[in-house]
Amino acid sequence: MNKPKVYITRKCPEDSIKRLKNIANIKMWTDELEPVPRDILLNEVKDVDAVLTTLSEDVDESFFSHANKLKVVGNLAVGYDNIDVKAAERHGITITNTPDVLTETTADLAFALMMAVARRIVEASDYVKKGQWKNWGPLLLAGKDLHHKTIGIVGMGRIGTALARRAKGFDMDILYHNRSRDEMAEKTLGAVYAPFEDVLEAADYVVCLTPLTAETKGLFDGKAFELMKQDAIFVNVSRGPVVDEQSLYKALVGGKIAGAGLDVFEKEPISSDHPLLSLDQVVALPHIGSSSMATRYKMIDLACWNIAKILEGKPAVTPVKSRE
Repeated sequence: MNKPKVYITRKCPEDSIKRLKNIANIKMWTDELEPVPRDILLNEVKDVDAVLTTLSEDVDESFFSHANKLKVVGNLAVGYDNIDVKAAERHGITITNTPDVLTETTADLAFALMMAVARRIVEASDYVKKGQWKNWGPLLLAGKDLHHKTIGIVGMGRIGTALARRAKGFDMDILYHNRSRDEMAEKTLGAVYAPFEDVLEAADYVVCLTPLTAETKGLFDGKAFELMKQDAIFVNVSRGPVVDEQSLYKALVGGKIAGAGLDVFEKEPISSDHPLLSLDQVVALPHIGSSSMATRYKMIDLACWNIAKILEGKPAVTPVKSRE
């Protein structure tokens, strides 16, 4: 009996895909950083039973129309805005993602960004490395406190709740906005639900963790930044298109808000000459929210497990359904 065929769109460590190698013939793109070209991807999908994708691949109607026997797409992320889930359902193809395993690691990164911007960590490090530290003054690179401040979390899912737990440890007041109330977070963490605009007006730190949907695209626009405190810090570790970057830049340059920590951007990789990168009060990272060794291995393992389950005729562990 011929083994099913699986195509992996980004180079992964060989020991991380053992689960699939035991049951399938694997073909893998050879580059760890460069995405597979679109024409090659569409050609490869013609004759495979499963594909393990990353956020870099557009898994759309064209992708599915090239597939002759595709059963499952395992997306190596918790988000799946790169996938047309409704189109997949029309073609009878299962979509899976990797929730839960990256929750704590991403929450760590979100809190780290808050601290880095507030305490001017990157600025201070560069100050020393560039030989600029000649003397000391009481307000040398003075930043903002996090303890006893108010955090506003927009998108109170698993990661938002994990971030709220960290904020609680810093004695922060927790406001949140979400499509639905999180009664458990309210009860155990003292989180307080508020309308979106109220969160923006009251929070010292606004953290975006909402998924990218038609409703959330451009959610943080000029009006949103106008509502925020002048000394507020904005952090985004969800998806870049949730933010209007031109409006964010204007808000920072105009002193409407104090700083920003960004792990995601409208277009990735962001260009080195992007205006946001010229600002000292911006800490920019290359979309590494879940990038710890342990978590990335867990993500790959879960993606492989999902694919293996479908190929064995069993239900996926973490299937994705289209949003109504």
